[in-house]
Amino acid sequence: MNQLKRFLKSLLPSSVYRALVIPYHVLWQLCAAIRYGFPARKLVVIGVTGTKGKSSVTEMLTSVLTEAGHKVVVSSTIHFKIGDETRPNLYKMTLPGRGFIQKLLGEAVQKGCTHAVIELTSESAVQYRHLFLSLNALIFTNLEKEHIESHGSMEKYFQAKFLLGKALARSSKRPRAIIANADSEYGLRFLELPVEQKIPFSQSDAEDAQTSPESVSFTYKNTAFTLPQPGMFSIMNALATIKAAEFLGVSLQTTAAALAKLSRIPGRAERIEVGQPFAAVVDYAHTPDSLKALYAAYPGRKICVLGNTGGGRDTWKRPEMGRIADESCAEVILTDEDPYDENPRQIVDQMAAGMNREPRIIMDRREAIRIALTLAQPGDAVLITGKGTDPYIMQAEGAKLPWSDAQVVREELEKLR
Repeated sequence: MNQLKRFLKSLLPSSVYRALVIPYHVLWQLCAAIRYGFPARKLVVIGVTGTKGKSSVTEMLTSVLTEAGHKVVVSSTIHFKIGDETRPNLYKMTLPGRGFIQKLLGEAVQKGCTHAVIELTSESAVQYRHLFLSLNALIFTNLEKEHIESHGSMEKYFQAKFLLGKALARSSKRPRAIIANADSEYGLRFLELPVEQKIPFSQSDAEDAQTSPESVSFTYKNTAFTLPQPGMFSIMNALATIKAAEFLGVSLQTTAAALAKLSRIPGRAERIEVGQPFAAVVDYAHTPDSLKALYAAYPGRKICVLGNTGGGRDTWKRPEMGRIADESCAEVILTDEDPYDENPRQIVDQMAAGMNREPRIIMDRREAIRIALTLAQPGDAVLITGKGTDPYIMQAEGAKLPWSDAQVVREELEKLR
């Protein structure tokens, strides 16, 4: 079946191919839902979607629900988790296909879970992996320019995301809620969905907001919130979480306690500490907007290591990513990331074309990280972006190089000590 799909994909335009494989995707989901007894109907299911912040909101909301005494099943880019049992997501896709999510939810029901938090993407939506999830709520974080070559335009990208909103509207659960970013024009469109509760969140909801490279704090409805994550983007992620928790009946005090205890989110502004006198941070930032937001969270001297995720797609952003790094960082090191079948040096050269100065180009990613760490001075921030928790560097002809930015940073820091 996979060989046939690859053959058809090589012959047909992407739109035609996608139309032809719709029955294939739908049948997988239906059969899996039947096989596992439609498990989503037995859970409170919250979907999380958007260009940025999905994984962070998923982790935050899971912590809040756990603090409130619920047993939670999680499906995200980072990991799959049932209660305290967790395993990393090694699929290189946020929501695997072939009925994976139905099997996971079925196992979760058997083990006594009451709530599910599921990270959902536009790609999973157009492949109908979101079917039969019986959503109680959907959180929409934002929509920024990404996957444009895949979807065809920003509007088509939005419409792919909006399939998730339509699934919420079709859900038999009551009440249903859309929790959406009201600072986004696309969020306002999500808030028009015909559901019982339409819950906006906005930066203006956070009073007395304070940010630093180590933490953020703010007040919401006379309740003080502090969490050990940097930047205004963390406040927005927290607000999405707080609003969802309110809908789910969790008190503000419980939510505040859970967020304050959030130790780290793997691959999302994750600080690696081995006693060094500077910040070493691993983050997934792989779009211009997310790169800007991360860099803004660290106002001091920055040493930046980056590549361009996804050979063969989103070529438009390569010089833009280079330009942002050039303007924001004292030192820029361009390196290999996920070239797939494309020439990795060509990708990096296209990034360098957006820069006014000559970057360091070190194609060996470990060596690039090592050099960045040796350049750091006390008080600096070394920011390694693009991979987050991705478990592989994807190479030509399907080859996978096992990888962990966090592990490599830790190993290289230990060597420097």
